[in-house]
Amino acid sequence: MYRFVLTRQWVCLTLIALALVPAMIKLGFWQYHRHEHRVAQNELIAANLSAKPVPMTEMTSPGHQVPRADFWRAVTATGTYDSAHEVVVRMRTDNDDKVGFHVLTPLVLADGRVVLVNRGWVAGGDDPRAYPPVPAAPSGEVTVTGRLKADETSGGSGIKDRKGLPDRQVMLINSAQQAKYLGEPVLGGYMELTAPAPAGGSPEPIADPDHDSIGPHMAYAVQWWLFAAAVPVGWLVLVRREKRDRAAAADAGATPEREPAPTA
Repeated sequence: MYRFVLTRQWVCLTLIALALVPAMIKLGFWQYHRHEHRVAQNELIAANLSAKPVPMTEMTSPGHQVPRADFWRAVTATGTYDSAHEVVVRMRTDNDDKVGFHVLTPLVLADGRVVLVNRGWVAGGDDPRAYPPVPAAPSGEVTVTGRLKADETSGGSGIKDRKGLPDRQVMLINSAQQAKYLGEPVLGGYMELTAPAPAGGSPEPIADPDHDSIGPHMAYAVQWWLFAAAVPVGWLVLVRREKRDRAAAADAGATPEREPAPTA
């Protein structure tokens, strides 16, 4: 009664089912690993944000690549802002997703080394190619606190590093690029300023990274695994239905037609 599963139609259907099951299981584990990565990243962010600030010079140096374990680490630095070499970073959004600029100001330390400080977001002016209105950085020696971030690259950020930009405008925050521009040693990575708060609220401080949401990845993983389990169940349901339909058709063909009743 089950020889029909050897027909071309059923062989194709069975092969598709056999291919779908491992594919769905693999997709489920892919989403599960993304969930694990998100949870681990949230724990890292929370730990680094709550850690006691340390001097940035203890965490990085010129040419140093900031490892992921140090992302968002609370750091401090003391120096003098070099406003003459301040640049703005194009195509950056504020907390309400409005497009503008990030303000990147060099902070010169006592030993001559430089820390790049992202002071926050400002809106653009009427001319998108003109240098935007930027509040002046504090003068004199200042002590700042912020979050340590790694240098941005096109490969890591997906942002194309365009050439021919207007004066004092860049696409990426990169210590090596700024070291060439400044002609001074620049500590690897940069600082996202958190304190002191800017006078008048501008530049707009960059919000803390999200470390509470875990996203839908675990739910997606469970869904894929349920789909994988449903495939063989569905295959069996179709087989039994086909068997029942064939049996009913066979019984109908084997039953002789009744002769009409004689009339009086």
